[in-house]
Amino acid sequence: MFTPVRSRIRTAALALSAITALTLGATATTGAAAAPAPAKQGPTSVAYVEVNNNSMLNIGKYTLANGGGNVFDVAVIFAANINYDTGTKAATLYFNENVQRVLDNAATQIRPLQQKGIKVVLSVLGNHQGAGFANFPSQQAASTFAKRLSDTVVKYGLDGIDFDDEYAEYGNNGTGQPNASSFVYLVSALRANMPGKIISLYNIGPAASRLSYGGVDVSSKFDYAWNPYYGSWQVPGIALPKSKLSPAAVEIGRTSQSTVANLARRTVSEGYGVYLTYNLDGADRSADVSAFTRELYGSDAHYTP
Repeated sequence: MFTPVRSRIRTAALALSAITALTLGATATTGAAAAPAPAKQGPTSVAYVEVNNNSMLNIGKYTLANGGGNVFDVAVIFAANINYDTGTKAATLYFNENVQRVLDNAATQIRPLQQKGIKVVLSVLGNHQGAGFANFPSQQAASTFAKRLSDTVVKYGLDGIDFDDEYAEYGNNGTGQPNASSFVYLVSALRANMPGKIISLYNIGPAASRLSYGGVDVSSKFDYAWNPYYGSWQVPGIALPKSKLSPAAVEIGRTSQSTVANLARRTVSEGYGVYLTYNLDGADRSADVSAFTRELYGSDAHYTP
């Protein structure tokens, strides 16, 4: 059995107040489009960035030495939280100061990546308060939270939402235990709200095993799903085609380069379409990144400071 090694640092996550509603202004725009990097052939490459410690812009610093294409196709802001308001007894969407800073400065932190052709999605994570994706008490409660998520995507000009059902600590603050309907209602409502955007699944927690209810299976509503255990190979248990799955998961700088290369080689040989990486920092990680780009794309990675 594998053990997740993901480090989670959430600044004052339990003490600060939650965002209970979003005030929507004019729809965010992506600004003047820059010429995207040349297209590449091979799996979709995903990078999570811990924005408490590192800049999203690091993702755009890696290109393929052969052809100049982006190494990374999807950038994940890690992470917003699903919190619980004990007054209203409802789940709320919370951004710590570092996530909020990235969103507020989308023009300089998000648009440059999008202009290169990189999609930027927001991961949402539990926060020890009892609220999670799997215990909404009603369809209306799930739909209300889905609206907050889709409003966030519109407000900040994002490309989608990633679900990570960890650290909810279901039952805290008198909240309910996971139920069969909650995540199905949530994903269904979110997909209806944003049909052209990415919805991805970090394949862990009670929500990940509750994808069907009342004759509705939401598996096909996801664009991607990936293995949550770094340094390992595990096919996500969701009914998606191989092109949308990442059985490989690596932590850049911690997973050995030999393992990184082996997992990338297996991704290609077994016909999977996604390769997941985590914790890209501000150092020159071209050696670690090249360990998988050589296998996925036949090219070393070039780092531009």
